[in-house]
Order: sequence, then structure tokens, then C-alpha cells
Amino acid sequence: MGSLFGTDGVRGLANRDVTADLALRVAQAAAVVLGAEARASGRRPVAVLARDPRTSGDFIAAAVAAGFASSGVDVYDAGVIPTPAAAYLVADFGADFGCMISASHNPAPDNGIKFFARKGKKLDDEIEEQIEAALAEPFLTPLGADVGRIRRFADAEDRYVVHLLSTLPHSLEGLHVVLDCAHGAAAGVSPHVFATAGATVTVMGNDPTGDNINDQVGSTHMQALIDTVRELGADVGIAHDGDADRCLAVDSTGAIVDGDQIMAILATALDGRGALKDRTLVATVMSNLGLRVAMAEQGIRMLETRVGDRYVLEAINAEGYNLGGEQSGHIIFGDYATTGDGILTGLQLVSQMAATGKSLAELASIMKVYPQTLVNVRGVDREAVASDEIIAQAVLEAGLELGDTGRVLLRPSGTEPLVRVMVEAADQATADRVAARLADLVRERLALTPAT
Repeated sequence: MGSLFGTDGVRGLANRDVTADLALRVAQAAAVVLGAEARASGRRPVAVLARDPRTSGDFIAAAVAAGFASSGVDVYDAGVIPTPAAAYLVADFGADFGCMISASHNPAPDNGIKFFARKGKKLDDEIEEQIEAALAEPFLTPLGADVGRIRRFADAEDRYVVHLLSTLPHSLEGLHVVLDCAHGAAAGVSPHVFATAGATVTVMGNDPTGDNINDQVGSTHMQALIDTVRELGADVGIAHDGDADRCLAVDSTGAIVDGDQIMAILATALDGRGALKDRTLVATVMSNLGLRVAMAEQGIRMLETRVGDRYVLEAINAEGYNLGGEQSGHIIFGDYATTGDGILTGLQLVSQMAATGKSLAELASIMKVYPQTLVNVRGVDREAVASDEIIAQAVLEAGLELGDTGRVLLRPSGTEPLVRVMVEAADQATADRVAARLADLVRERLALTPAT
């Protein structure tokens, strides 16, 4: 894959890395590639455009809209809505592609550009490479009536809300839910949906200024939600990130329920209704060992993928599975969505509480969370990990030492210049000890010289 697109679109510091000029040119290149099918059939391509509330989203979205329209694409601007809403609207509206301006859980100064293909699907590597290659080719320059129009997508939020409510298997009546909207794209939609579904709702993190997104709130900063749930005696807390494609939860005692535990609860619930496709859950290799154990006890197969929700999506799409996700709270419901949806996940989780009459702590007890230690080793040659036989032997021996009650995963990061050493064990002290030993070996074996 080229250097422009990362693991989830184009992302960086707004106005330095992600500039108006870059946004314009990337949009023009995307119009060439993603609008080709429509043009071949004699139609003008249609695109959905959306953003989260970051201040920089105004000028980046304007540049993207200009790039699309100047390339002969009709643009439907949905304004500030969650990333999963943008993906849903591409499919629901029958658009040829879509674009979301967001840096997800990153701080406010960052921003990004993410594209969706027809039916709201994420782009695969090959399409991203084509868009990057198109940057070096002449752009489309239609004239007169052939240029695109930019229109407001007036009922965008309403369409998404109706969709979310249609997925609910049970009313949320009788439950007090605290929602942390991360001062992000969920601030308008999530409280409305949960209240309409019957819950008593307390909202925090719902005053986006453009500069406070993810600032000490949301799924990457859970303490404020924990404190609020405890203070109010609420039944459950739901935390979104800035673009609302993640969901983490807090039970009534203030304990965090992460993406692995949420998947365990929802996979078991779907399986109990005979609705879990092929009795299979898709998760990444970074998911906690406890999830594997819990699924095995329930007779549910767990399919592992590389780290990244795009790889979970690939597996879901390839075989038609309908549930998968990551420990971080990216949960994908293949029956209802083409990407992670934090609001949908929260609704399904709280609905399961209402349907069973059980607390979140009771539901989460289906999975034991094994102690996990993650060490990021910097200043080493991450590409040499796979070929170092001494490190491979040490990992094998550590795995044998831990046996069935532990696991070792050692891999180069796909986004940073470091090697990740992850160890799970029956107790924290063992996990810490084995991880430190392996991290020291990686530093010793793969240390970069100052000249490199």
C-alpha cells in the first residue's frame, strides 16, 4: 500500500499534514476512482460527506466538497454525524461513495479523511493504492452543467436514528444510562436514540466546541464516566469516542467493561437466539485470552484476524459472519452495519440487560479477564523480529511456561516504529515478569545503532 493512507484513511495534524490542498487533491483523485462505475453507466456520481465537530473539519470538508463537485460529483453534505452514520447513509441513499472527516479518538488538533465505497464499505488496500496513484494523473475537469452540485442532506440524522431503533430486540425502559459522548459526533444522536428507546438518560461530554473532542472524556478517558455512574447510582455507563465508532461500558460499580467482554455478552446472546452466523465470533489476535476461553465454553468458534477493525471486517465480509470486533470497543454487527458502530453497540448491550433483567456485571461475568501486560519496545529494528531465531525460541519457551493459562504475542506495530510484547497469564506478576524478560531480549537482539 502507498504511504498516504494509514490503517484507517488519511490522518495527521490538521493544516500541517492534512491541509486544504491535500484534501482537495485527494477528493479529486477519489472522484476519479470511486466514481468510475457511475460515469461508465452514464450517471453523475453521488457522494455523501460528513464530519465530526472538530474545528478543522469545516475547512477540510469544504475542500473535499470542492474536490468532488469540481470533478462532476453531486455531494450530499450530512454535516456533523457519527462515522457509522456516514457509512450507513452511503448504503441507504444508494450513493456511489462517501467521505468522513474525522480523526476518531485522536485529540482535537488532528483530523483525517476516510472514504467509503458503495454500500458503505471500507476501501480495501487495492482501491486506496488506485486513489494514491490517481494523485499523479490529470483530474477530471467537467464544464458547465456537468460540474457537481453540493446539497444539504437534510434528513441524514433522522434516517440513521430510525435505522438504529429498528435493530432493538427489547425496550430499554427501566434502566438508567449515563452516556459519555466525548464532545464528539455522538452528542446529537446518542442521547436521542437511548431516550427514544425507553431509557432514563444522563448525558455528559455533549457540549462540542470543536476544540474539546476527546478531551478527558470518552472511551479513551473513562474516569469521569466511572465517577458519574457511581455518584448517580446509574445502571450502566456507555462511552463513545469522537466519531462514535467505539463503545466501552461501565457497570453499576464503576468497573470498566471492555470490547472483549461486550463481544462475549453479545455473542452469547445472539447464539442463544440462534442468530450468531455459523456460531462464530471474529476478533483480533490482541483480544484477551479470557474471550477465547469463554467462547469455547459456550461452544462458539472464535476466528482470529490481524490487529485492526478493517481485518475483522474483511473476515466478516468474506464468510458472511455477523459479529466481530476489537478490545478497544470497535464492534461490528454484520446484520446492521458495515463498520464499527458505538451507538448500535451500546443499544444492543443495554437491551440485553433489559431483556434478561441482569446487571452488566452479571452479564460480563461470563468472561474472566486474564491479566495482560503490554510492553512497547522502541529503538529496535521491528522488521527483523520475524527472522530472529533466538527471539522465536524465547517466545516458544515462554508459551510453554505459561501453558493453557497464558499466551505470548510479539509483533511489530503497523503504525509506530516499535515492537509490541504482549503477555497474558493467570496472575499479573507472571505476566509482568515474562513480558519484561522478552522485552529485554528484543532490545538486546534488535537494538538500532545511533547511525540508523
